[in-house]
Amino acid sequence: NLYGAKSLDEALKIISSLGVHTVEIGAGGYPGKAHCNPAELLADPKKYEEFVATFKKYDVEICALACHGNPVHPDAKIAAGYHEDFCNAVLLAEKLGVDTVIGFSGCPGDSEGSKYPNWVTCPWPEDFLAILDWQWNQKLIPYWKETGKFCSEHGVRIAFEMHPGFCVYNPETLLKLRAAVGDVVGANFDPSHLIWQGMDPIAAIRELKGAIYHV
Repeated sequence: NLYGAKSLDEALKIISSLGVHTVEIGAGGYPGKAHCNPAELLADPKKYEEFVATFKKYDVEICALACHGNPVHPDAKIAAGYHEDFCNAVLLAEKLGVDTVIGFSGCPGDSEGSKYPNWVTCPWPEDFLAILDWQWNQKLIPYWKETGKFCSEHGVRIAFEMHPGFCVYNPETLLKLRAAVGDVVGANFDPSHLIWQGMDPIAAIRELKGAIYHV
């Protein structure tokens, strides 16, 4: 989280002095809650008003809330924490009039008894196809169908960052989950992760036509 060690006021002062007037704010999960703790802001009207006033003070607009996590983590306690963060970010986005929450698709383990996520990227030997089938059809699609419905009910769309280590890591997997869940799901286009994987970002943009919700 950029300038996470500084107060929100200090961070916005620096950012606005550089001529930047639109920001994506960390609101839970891996980005943390240094500048935006949705649970607190939803529960305390005074804190919420102060939060909004600070952005107005520096003429900075929030374009998206960032809440990257792994809500399908095989450790149920870890998964529940990321899920709660994401849902609170959605509720705060609705209250702020922000239409996009950015996150990761997450990655399950390879079975109900797993301790850690298992990122599968190859189709052979066929054990890996069995893992992918289980991850997508038993965990990933059911989770995001339910959570996507929640997002739609609150006027918020999901922009997945395509990142190694998670089930959605390239245009193909982004479009696969979007096809299964619906157009509440789109892409947060961060080309760096695609470049690291040897992809041409321009080709990826063309492949994702109509599905890019944030850049």
